Amino acid sequence: MVVVLGEELHGRHVGALRERHQRIDWRPEVPRADRIRVKEHTCCCKATFYELCQAGGLMFVRRTHRLGDTVVVHESPWVRVKEAEELWFLLLMGSAR
Repeated sequence: MVVVLGEELHGRHVGALRERHQRIDWRPEVPRADRIRVKEHTCCCKATFYELCQAGGLMFVRRTHRLGDTVVVHESPWVRVKEAEELWFLLLMGSAR
């Protein structure tokens, strides 16, 4: 989250899901690296938000869903940077979910 002069700025919002879209192979989160760098993220004002993450030379998209006190985290497959960036773009445009 970015703060400028005391004001919070929202991150990006995911586009409306298109009728024809790619289904992401969401998998339960598995700790695979000591450190994960979040490169980009969507706004956390919604119950579900996403992060484009990088670790060990690979990238993946993390999906976090909050419902009350329950938090469920899933990850896309860990892939090369170009593939993950393409998936991230599709997600933001509503062409993947």
